[in-house]
Amino acid sequence: MTITTTEAPTPARAPSRPRRTNAVGRGQALRTLGLYAFAVLVGLGVWQLVAVKYGPSLVASPRETLSAARELAADGTLGNSIIASSRRILIGWGLGVVVGAPVGLLIGQIRIVRQLLEPYIEFFRFIPPVAFVTLAVVWLGIGETSKVVLIFYTAVFIVTLNTSAGVMAVNENKLRAAASLGASRRQILQRVVLPSTVPYILTGARLAMGNSFLTIVSAEIVAAQVGLGSLIWTSRNYGRIDWVFVGIITLGVLGLVYDRILRLIAMRVLHKYGAKV
Repeated sequence: MTITTTEAPTPARAPSRPRRTNAVGRGQALRTLGLYAFAVLVGLGVWQLVAVKYGPSLVASPRETLSAARELAADGTLGNSIIASSRRILIGWGLGVVVGAPVGLLIGQIRIVRQLLEPYIEFFRFIPPVAFVTLAVVWLGIGETSKVVLIFYTAVFIVTLNTSAGVMAVNENKLRAAASLGASRRQILQRVVLPSTVPYILTGARLAMGNSFLTIVSAEIVAAQVGLGSLIWTSRNYGRIDWVFVGIITLGVLGLVYDRILRLIAMRVLHKYGAKV
């Protein structure tokens, strides 16, 4: 007689999905970082070739720009300029967001408010802040107030328009459903309109930040003793092209850093509202 024995099947191990997911995420991060590094190296190479072709009197090379940055950093000029411009941008931009977002919500929600404010918004948003530089200096002086007001003027209309567009883009069915369930206007604003509008507010804030950097240069060129705009203008007067390059590159780096910080804050704080950056 032949006796056959059957072994109990060994249970299969569940695949380690979290580890695989983490590995894929790290791989994507490294690939993105590598692409960024490659893009920067290509840009530096092109910059060097252009500098060699046209000479230091027209285009400062990366090495000359780095040397100039060290020179300006050593005597405190670069640091003071960064602090002064950053303070003006952040204060004016912050006030623009704080004022523009509620005004945009009111314009999008209340028809009479929209009809009263829309002519002024449509008029002033087409007048560039540079046109008001002289008046701002005459009315508010050469101190910090004139620069902050110009930055505020730059930011507030962008945030207002994006916020009002977000309010008016809310699905009408959501509003009717909330109203049919007995929600008050305030509850509809807090629970339905505001969460749907957050991505638009964030987009407006980012656009306003970029335009604030455009305005600060004009404001500081006209009336400022310190700041990146003043540094660029002073460098032009002294014929220091390398200093001009330092000021321009510093503006770009600051804008990139501030935008990244804003995006990180949005991802951590506003992700539940669908804010994607």
